[in-house]
Amino acid sequence: MSSNEIPTREVARRVFAQEFNDAGYTFKESDDERAPVYLLLPTGESANRVFLVGTLTEKEDVGEDNEYWRGRIVDPTGTFFVYAGQYQPEAASALRDLDAPAYVAVVGKPRTYETDDGSINVSVRPESITEVDAATRDRWVTETADKTLDRIAAFDDEGDEYARMAREHYDLDPEEYKRAAIAALESLEQADELSA
Repeated sequence: MSSNEIPTREVARRVFAQEFNDAGYTFKESDDERAPVYLLLPTGESANRVFLVGTLTEKEDVGEDNEYWRGRIVDPTGTFFVYAGQYQPEAASALRDLDAPAYVAVVGKPRTYETDDGSINVSVRPESITEVDAATRDRWVTETADKTLDRIAAFDDEGDEYARMAREHYDLDPEEYKRAAIAALESLEQADELSA
C-alpha cells in the first residue's frame, strides 16, 4: 500500500440472526497473513463486519481474570451473541453500563468457534454498541429484510462468486431466509397494529 492510500474499513453487512447463526464457513481472499477473514453468509454475501440491531435481553461478565462481557441480542429471527473484553474496551464498557432490556445497534466482526462435537458456533466481536430507539430497530429490520431479499434474488446468478461459494459450502435453502425476512417484516406490522 502506498503512503497516500488510506486503508478503508469493510462495509458492515446487515444480516438477521437466523442466517448469521447458520453461517460457519470463513475464508480469506489472499494468502497475506493480515488479509481480512470473511464469513460466508448462506445467501451468498461475504461479511468481514456485520451491523445488527436488536434487543439486548441479558448480559453477563463471563471473564475469570479480566472483565469479558457476553451479551445476548435478539432480533425477529433469533439470537446473536456478542463478546467484548479488554481488546474492545468501548464495547465492553457499553455492555457493562447498559441495562437489559434495551434496543442496541452493534457493528462488529463475525467470529467462529468449533465446539468439541465439531459444530461451528458464530458470535460477534463488537467494535461499537450503541443504545437506540424502537424506530431505529424497526428501520434496521426493514432494511435488513430488503438486503436479504436482494441477496436471495441474486443467489442463482452464475456470475455471483459468493453465491456460488454458498451453494458449494452450505446445504441450506435460501427460501428459508426469505420466509424469515418476510416474517420479520410481518412482526413489525403486528407490533404497529397492537400499538394503534
